Amino acid sequence: MTKKTIQGCCSVLVAPVEERDAEGLCLAFKALSDPARLRVLSLIASQPTGEVCACDLVAPIGKSQPTVSHHLKVLFEAGLVTKEKRGSWIWYRAVPERLAELRTALDPSPAFAAV
Repeated sequence: MTKKTIQGCCSVLVAPVEERDAEGLCLAFKALSDPARLRVLSLIASQPTGEVCACDLVAPIGKSQPTVSHHLKVLFEAGLVTKEKRGSWIWYRAVPERLAELRTALDPSPAFAAV
């Protein structure tokens, strides 16, 4: 994402999200709009090893295995996680670059975070 300036009638606006990027970002934000998916991603991203086996997400989320698998599929399709099959299990990792894109869209200028 590159920042673009737009001349308004009263000021110059900085547009951190280009129109072409908005659709992809919306897909990711839509994926995170479900509380279970937000929790799943949070669990995956916060692990010291950086990865979680799908089987280990069922109990913490309190949903059935097929439901957890569905949520993982949505996160994968939104580009928020990657997956690797090991034997009969699938291991998931958060995609740091994708999470950074979401952070930038919400707070493009860390200097303004303290304001």
